[in-house]
Parts: sequence; C-alpha cells; structure tokens
Amino acid sequence: MLLSEHKRKALRRLKIIQGQVGGITKLVEEERYCLEVLTQIAAIQEALRGVSKEIVRNHLETCVTDSVKKGDGEEHYQELTDIMFKLNR
Repeated sequence: MLLSEHKRKALRRLKIIQGQVGGITKLVEEERYCLEVLTQIAAIQEALRGVSKEIVRNHLETCVTDSVKKGDGEEHYQELTDIMFKLNR
C-alpha cells in the first residue's frame, strides 16, 4: 500500500505525465518536427522513471521492511531484483 506522501508524489507526477501525453498527441496531429516529438517522449519516459522511483521507495519502506523484520525477506528481495531489471531495460 502506498504511504500518503509517496501516493501524493506519484499522483502529482502521473497528472503531469497525462498532460505531456496530450501535448505529444497534439504535436503529432500538427505534424510537428520529429525531434520535438521525440524530446517530449524522452521527458515522459524520465517522468515515468520518477514515478517508478517513488513507488520502489514506498515498497522498500513498507513491504520489504516488514518482511525482513519478520525474517522472511528473501521473496521480496527476489521480486525487487526482478523488477529492477525490468525497470532498467
């Protein structure tokens, strides 16, 4: 579960991303310069990485920490390792 501060940050970033996607749609409809579109796509990808970072941080502070305290963190370590590789593709 997302802690309130992490949730607030993630939702704020996602709303910004929604606006950016709308902006890209408009750029494509207007047949704007390709590099302008690609620059905006790169900005969205970076913003999504920011959301991922916030959610990973939350996961570490909640699920993983609780699991380690109970002595059964191995499953979370594996899940976290797997998702980190997926996020870095």
